[in-house]
Amino acid sequence: MTDGSTPTIDLNSDLGEGLGSWEMGDDDALLAVVTSANVACGAHAGDPSIMRRVTARAGEGGVAVGAHVAYRDHVGFGRRFIDMEPHALTDEVVYQVAALDGIARAAGGRVTYVKPHGALYNAIVTHEEQARAVVEAVRAYDDALVLLGLPGSVVLALAEQAGLRTAHEAFADRAYTPEGHLVPRSQPGAVLHDAGEIARRCVAMATGEPITDVNGDRLSVRPHSICVHGDTPGAVVIAREVRGALEGAGVRLAPFAPAG
Repeated sequence: MTDGSTPTIDLNSDLGEGLGSWEMGDDDALLAVVTSANVACGAHAGDPSIMRRVTARAGEGGVAVGAHVAYRDHVGFGRRFIDMEPHALTDEVVYQVAALDGIARAAGGRVTYVKPHGALYNAIVTHEEQARAVVEAVRAYDDALVLLGLPGSVVLALAEQAGLRTAHEAFADRAYTPEGHLVPRSQPGAVLHDAGEIARRCVAMATGEPITDVNGDRLSVRPHSICVHGDTPGAVVIAREVRGALEGAGVRLAPFAPAG
């Protein structure tokens, strides 16, 4: 995000999404590119060994660590809505943040922000009850944590009302509706694949210029952080292209919630 001086942006990616011997994405390669790592907490993906390895390597590279909390749904990879009771969702999120933070501290770091994943992320854009449950979880565990989410979402509004710090996120490789929401993955064109096009969109977002929505109309997106999905085909190539384009445009890359 720019304030009239040198524009600064965070580049994040969803990492640690393997499980046991099954791998998802190239965590090490992406850790060399991004400035923040959204680490799966064992609900939609991830396990203790993966969590420790990713958080340790993030710390070695100066990459901020965030808890990528989700519905407990390995089979659906956290991309299916679950109608949970609010208190149960709060407890689930507290559990996941605490688990990752404990592992991160054992590796010499700590969690500095929280980013919901998949169906939970999309639900709390408008689902007030679940949004409030997530906000309560973050506030209860550590009210110094930053909550990362979609601009204009209910969850960020509630978080700010509760006194939490928030950060706005945009997506490098996803199409947007005219309302600024993500086009559902079930619809054609929801995920972008052209690295050059993605990089150009990211430079526009980081420098305050509009991008085009799914209808081809202009849409203003002014994020603190841009996400490159780690499970998108060609994610490493895309991430490197995005970082190179941002740096080439004079944008400074830095974590929005660095470890203190």
